[in-house]
Amino acid sequence: MSHAKFSRIVLRDVRGTAVRLSGVSERTIRRSLFRTLKGSVLCSIATVTGRHQPHINTAYFCYSDDLELYFLSHPRSLHCRHLSRNPSVGMTIFSSSQPWGSPGRGVQLFGRCRQAVGLDARRAERLYAKRFPAYGSWRGGAETGEAGGAYRLYRVVVKSLKLLDEKAIGDAVFAYAVISRKRNER
Repeated sequence: MSHAKFSRIVLRDVRGTAVRLSGVSERTIRRSLFRTLKGSVLCSIATVTGRHQPHINTAYFCYSDDLELYFLSHPRSLHCRHLSRNPSVGMTIFSSSQPWGSPGRGVQLFGRCRQAVGLDARRAERLYAKRFPAYGSWRGGAETGEAGGAYRLYRVVVKSLKLLDEKAIGDAVFAYAVISRKRNER
C-alpha cells in the first residue's frame, strides 16, 4: 500500500486558470501518473548549480508505489555534486515517441534528492534490478573493479507534481498535486 497521498489537487488550463471537470479524481490522477512512469524509462533531472543556474541531466529511473524515484549516477558527476549542495530537483518524464497532435501525456515532478543509503539503497537496488534486469550483472562486474563500481543510486522523494494526460483528464488540462506521506521520509 502506498503511503503517498495526493492533496491540494487543482486542474488548470494552459493559461493557468483553474477548471472543474467531472470524473477527474485522485484515483484518475494516480492511475495516469503510474501509467506515465511505467511507459518511460528515461527522465530528465534538473538541478541547481552553486551560482543558482539550471543544469539538466538524463538518466534511467525506477520508482516505488510510494512515489520515490531512483536513478543511477556517479557521485562526482556534475548533477550529483549540485545535489550534494542543494537537494532540490525537478524531473520530467514522457515518451518522446508521442506523435504531434495526438493526446499528450507526461509529468513534471518536484522534490528532494539524496544518495540512497541503508534500507533505501537496498530497496533502490531491488527496484532498479527488477526494472532493468541487466543491472544485476552490470553491478556484479562493476563491484569487481570496473569503472561502474563507483556508481550509486539516488532517491528522489516527490513533493509535488504537474501531470498532463489529455486522454484521461482533458485537452490541454494539467493536474497539479502536492504529495504527502504518513511515514518518516528520512
